Amino acid sequence: MAELRWNPILKDWTMVNSSRQSRPAMPKDWCPFCPGSGRVPADYQVLRYPNDFPVLGADPPAPDDVASEPLFRVAPSYGRCEVLLYSPDHHGRVADLDDGHIHKLSALWREVFEDMRADPRIKYVFIFENKGEVVGVTMPHPHGQAYGYSWLPKTLERELSSALEYQGAKGSCLFCDLLAAEVKDARRIVFQGEHFTAYVPFFGNVTYGVHITANRHVPHLGAMSRTELDALGKAIRAVNGLYDCLFDTSFPYMMCMHNAPVNTRDDAAVEAAFHFHVEFIPPMRAANLQQFFASSETGAGAWCNPNCPEDKAAELRAAYEKYLKLPKKNN
Repeated sequence: MAELRWNPILKDWTMVNSSRQSRPAMPKDWCPFCPGSGRVPADYQVLRYPNDFPVLGADPPAPDDVASEPLFRVAPSYGRCEVLLYSPDHHGRVADLDDGHIHKLSALWREVFEDMRADPRIKYVFIFENKGEVVGVTMPHPHGQAYGYSWLPKTLERELSSALEYQGAKGSCLFCDLLAAEVKDARRIVFQGEHFTAYVPFFGNVTYGVHITANRHVPHLGAMSRTELDALGKAIRAVNGLYDCLFDTSFPYMMCMHNAPVNTRDDAAVEAAFHFHVEFIPPMRAANLQQFFASSETGAGAWCNPNCPEDKAAELRAAYEKYLKLPKKNN
């Protein structure tokens, strides 16, 4: 079974795909993403790889006949799912990629974004990465993913609604104004470059959660200059590096790129209001303590951050200074 099912309470779609339950466990001594596996080229630096168990597809099957009641709406699970391989090194780290490699990786992100938004049926392009067993990763080979949704997921819909409402009331960009306020306050800034700023938001709902926001108003990857794309890759590399320096161990996280929605009724208005940013969501609140997203967070959407954002930003700044002192390639 592969279909979308409508939730009339939340006004959102749920992806249902029973084939993902049967995903096999990969042998410990074999990885499909490594050169020599027979699944990828013998020589690559970054690579787009078709998801072997996609939850969405360009030619989805017709939904099963379950819509016996008006409230039980279904739709084909149309969309795109790709794996983005960051490196041929199975044990590689984003923090160790040199500038040339980062250049290719950031170009790959934009290539995938542009390809997916060229499909008028795609309404949102979501580029993300899951790192660490604690967030359910079974394939440690460094990689991210890209999903092209045929609808606008609820979280992004809320972000866009807030941005449009704020711009209508204030005549300015919500994200630009938030960034300016963070820079003025300065206590939660982790690092700031010419093109991107990394900080722990004033309203941050998870410990060590970092946002990377474009300094210039830019709605999505497709609107960035080549220099900005490289700077984005380096900023993401830096957050990876400082996270690993925080407790001197591989630090797990979920990394989510928030691009403007695509193929809307008014792309110009959307792009004027929406501002590109990246959200890192770590599941750890200390070196050996996990922050569980439990009933209040998942059931009510009421988040509780067990730590002060200003204190955690200070720790992350110290980790960033430590990261900067490490030997690096072409940094």
